[in-house]
Amino acid sequence: MIESTINSIFPKPIYMSKLDRKLTPLELKFIDKNKKTFTKNEGNITSNNNYILNEKPFTNIKKELDLIVKDYFQKVISSTDAITPYITQSWLNYTETNQYHHKHAHPNSLVSGVFYINCHEEHDKIKFFNENYKTIKLETKNWNLWNSETWWFPVKTGDVILFPSSLTHMVETKQGDNTRISLAFNVFIKGTVGNNKNLTELLI
Repeated sequence: MIESTINSIFPKPIYMSKLDRKLTPLELKFIDKNKKTFTKNEGNITSNNNYILNEKPFTNIKKELDLIVKDYFQKVISSTDAITPYITQSWLNYTETNQYHHKHAHPNSLVSGVFYINCHEEHDKIKFFNENYKTIKLETKNWNLWNSETWWFPVKTGDVILFPSSLTHMVETKQGDNTRISLAFNVFIKGTVGNNKNLTELLI
């Protein structure tokens, strides 16, 4: 038996947290209202309002998500630069049985997030893709963290997931009889990046 150690370097962070409370009647009413005015997406529907967290009924949700975003930047990015992360666009997704959310990434954003408002733990998940070019593609016997081309995580109501916006993801065809409702959002930064003396300074 060969003794060995396998280390993982430069991994992609998938940050998981949760809003540990039930949504208020006002918040739930607002979610239902926005389902009536929607944009057809590829596979499901999205709220017409794509700055949904700026609306008054979502004031408290935005405050809670802002704290989670700040925690992500402290624990994952851990930068000494004078920057402040902030949520840019945000929107609601509604996915019914046999619908899906197409494979995509989020340009013009550093970090993206999803807050799961209503989902079924046994059926609902988010799927990520490793799209690095492979010079040689070998057949795989046992899938693991290093050779997998996709990886999925089950999600449940109240979960919040943050990940790099460049990471391709999707929702496969919806199973179960619930309406999967999620609030998706993008995050960028403002402040000063880099160093003035090193000629790397950038004011955002």
